[in-house]
Amino acid sequence: MSTQKTTPVSNSTRRWRLLGALGAVIALAGTVYGAYWAQVLRYHQSTDDAYVGGNVVQITPQISGTVVAIGADDTQFVKAGQPLVRLDPADARVALDQAEAQLARTVRDVRNLYATSSQLEAAVQMRQTELGGAQRDLARREHLAVTGAVSGEELQHAADAVKTAQAELLAAQQQLAANRARVDGTTLQDHPQVRDAAAAVRNAYLTLERTELAAPVAGFVARRNVQLGQRVSTGTALMSVVPLDQVWVDANFKEPQLARMRIGQPVILSADLYGRHVAYHGTVEGFGAGTGAAFSLLPAQNATGNWIKIVQRVPVRIALDPREIAAHPLQIGLSMKAEVDVKGGDGARLPQAASNQPAWTTSVSAESEHQAEARVQEIIAANESAPAHAPAAKALPASASRSAGPLVASHLH
Repeated sequence: MSTQKTTPVSNSTRRWRLLGALGAVIALAGTVYGAYWAQVLRYHQSTDDAYVGGNVVQITPQISGTVVAIGADDTQFVKAGQPLVRLDPADARVALDQAEAQLARTVRDVRNLYATSSQLEAAVQMRQTELGGAQRDLARREHLAVTGAVSGEELQHAADAVKTAQAELLAAQQQLAANRARVDGTTLQDHPQVRDAAAAVRNAYLTLERTELAAPVAGFVARRNVQLGQRVSTGTALMSVVPLDQVWVDANFKEPQLARMRIGQPVILSADLYGRHVAYHGTVEGFGAGTGAAFSLLPAQNATGNWIKIVQRVPVRIALDPREIAAHPLQIGLSMKAEVDVKGGDGARLPQAASNQPAWTTSVSAESEHQAEARVQEIIAANESAPAHAPAAKALPASASRSAGPLVASHLH
C-alpha cells in the first residue's frame, strides 16, 4: 500500500490562495461598506440620549378658598373642561348678589339723571316764559307811568319781578347745566357709573366661576397635592394635567453631529418601551439655544487650571406624528433612540422664523367671560325700562348651581 505525501510547495500554494480569497472578500466588503457609507450612513446622525418630553399643565387657583371637592386623582384621564377642584363658593355667591343689586340700583339712578335733565329743561322753559311775562308787565307799567296812571311803587314791584324771574331763570339754567354735565355724551350703557357697577358684576361673576377649577386640556392627572378641607391661596399648585397626545422628543446630539442638521429633516425613532419593531416618524422642529451644560443648575467652569475638553451635547426638538402616538402611546421621560437623515443639509442652521400664532391655547375659561357679559346686559335691560314691580330674573353661574356631590371622589368620602 503506497501513500502520497503533500509537498510543501502545494501546501504553500493553497495557503496563499486562501489568503488571497480572504483578502478579496475583505476588499469587497470594504468597498460595499464604503459605498453604503458614502450613499447612506454619512447622511444619518443617531443618538440614544433622547427622551420623551411634553407639557405639564399645572392646576392653580386664581382666588383663595377652602377645598370642598376633588374631581380626579393621579393616573386618571380627564377631558378639557372637566371639573377638577371646587372651592367653597358661599362668599363669592354673596359678593355676586351684592354686585348685581348695585348694578340694578345704578341703572335706575342713571335713568333718573336723564329724566331729571328733561324736567330741568322744562323748568328752564317755564322760567323763560315767566321772565318774558314779567318784562312785558314792566314795559306796560313804564309806558303808563308817564301819564301818571301807575304809581311809582307798582312800577318798582314790576321791576323787582323782572329781576326775580331773571334770577330764577339763571338758577334753573345752572341746575340744568350741572345735571347735563353728568349725562352729556353718554348713553345708559356707557355711563361711567353703570360701567363701574357692571365691572363689579363681571369681577364677582368671574370670582364665583373661579371657585371651580376645570381642566384646561385633556390628559392624565399627575402630582395631586390638594386635600379636602385644605385652605389654598392664589397660585398654589394643586395638581397637574399631562396631555400625552402632545408629546415630543428632546434628542441630545454631540457637537460634530449638528453641522448638517436642519429644521424639517426626517427622523426615525424607536422607544425602549416597544423596541425597534415599532418605529416613529418625526421631523426636526428646532434646536436648543445652548448646550445642556450651559443651562444646568451648576454650569461648568472651564476657566480653571485643570481643564479637560468634553464634547458637549445640544438638545434638538423632534416633533412626532400624532397618529403614531395614538397607536403606541408614550409617556414623559421615556428613553428613545433617534436617527436623523441630514441629507441636503443646506440653508441656515438656526433660521429666525417668528410665529404669529400662539403655540398652545385653551378655550375653557373664555366661556365664563361671555356668560359674565351676558349677565350684565340682562341686568341692564331688566332695569332700563322695566316697571318697579318687575324685578330682574336671577341667574347664577353654572358653577354655583351645581352640587358639590358629583365632584367628590368616592374614595375620599
